[in-house]
Amino acid sequence: MLLPRRKLKIETERMTLRPPTHSDFRQWASLRAESRDFLTPWEPAWAADHLTRKAFTNRVYWAQRSVANGSAVPLFLIRREDQALLGAVTLDNIRRGPSQAGTLGYWVGAKFARQGYMREAVGALVHHAFARLDLSRLEAACLPENRPSRALLESCGFKYEGVAQSYLQINGRWRTHVLYAALRPDRRGRTDAGTL
Repeated sequence: MLLPRRKLKIETERMTLRPPTHSDFRQWASLRAESRDFLTPWEPAWAADHLTRKAFTNRVYWAQRSVANGSAVPLFLIRREDQALLGAVTLDNIRRGPSQAGTLGYWVGAKFARQGYMREAVGALVHHAFARLDLSRLEAACLPENRPSRALLESCGFKYEGVAQSYLQINGRWRTHVLYAALRPDRRGRTDAGTL
């Protein structure tokens, strides 16, 4: 008999991190629309239907499938005191086997930026990835000039690893990114391979 899977939810000091639901559409579309100028310099170009209910519905279904098959952990940041949607953080491209790794991405609404919400969310997701998902390495990339994002990653234990030329298309152009990674502390340099 299959047991129902526990709902994915991470609690932080001020927020509940949980996958998106269909009922989040209006808050999400409103926050993305009012934050457009703040977000577009750092993100891939938005599709023409980016803010439509259909596109959001597809996003919710993708989130459900990704959580179910273990390929991603897409979470909305919901402030507990008023249930406001603040942004999102996603652990994507989860790889098992020898690498045990995933890629971190995030965004926050303009009016909620620089209030520590994303640091709180990233810290909680990093802990979840290492303690619950048994991952060993988390990777993240951002534009070199995105100082707030670089500072966020560094404050959450990510270390600078280098540069990737023409890494992603951002706002319609191929852009070079700086690469960061966080390693699970108890696995640095260790392996389960036996010695001869």
